[in-house]
Amino acid sequence: MRLKTLAVVFTVFFLVPTLVLAGSYGKKAAKMDIVDTAVSAGSFNTLVTALKAAELDGVLRQDGPFTVFAPTDEAFAKIPAETLNDLLKPENREKLQAILTYHVVPGKFGAKDVVGMQDAKTANGQSFTINADGGNVMVDNATVVKTDIMATNGIIHVIDTVIMPK
Repeated sequence: MRLKTLAVVFTVFFLVPTLVLAGSYGKKAAKMDIVDTAVSAGSFNTLVTALKAAELDGVLRQDGPFTVFAPTDEAFAKIPAETLNDLLKPENREKLQAILTYHVVPGKFGAKDVVGMQDAKTANGQSFTINADGGNVMVDNATVVKTDIMATNGIIHVIDTVIMPK
């Protein structure tokens, strides 16, 4: 009888919560690549649309690792609508690819790594500057507003402005 009671207590207090947490949070946190993580966040809709238009969404589903400095929808809203719509057209795919790959750094660099860097070479071959001063981290002219969003194939840092290659 005592053994059965212990088994019930163990199941109720340890096993059930573990299964519930694994089902609801574990899937999101540990099982999604960068693209799926961006989609599930809900604040990167324009970025995901641009990745698809540039045919880069498949690349960011690969093993990586990648560090993505991801502009929010609000960051994309700073770009004139006409300019953004033009970039999303098939005939401007290469230009859009150059812009988006400027936001991707090959490798996995957490916030602790980034603050120690002065620049980073991006997937498009150019480098952007990093300035960590007074608690703020700037990537070119964008402020990093959230860090270390983990994905299965890398990490996302959220920025408030779309950065442009030179």
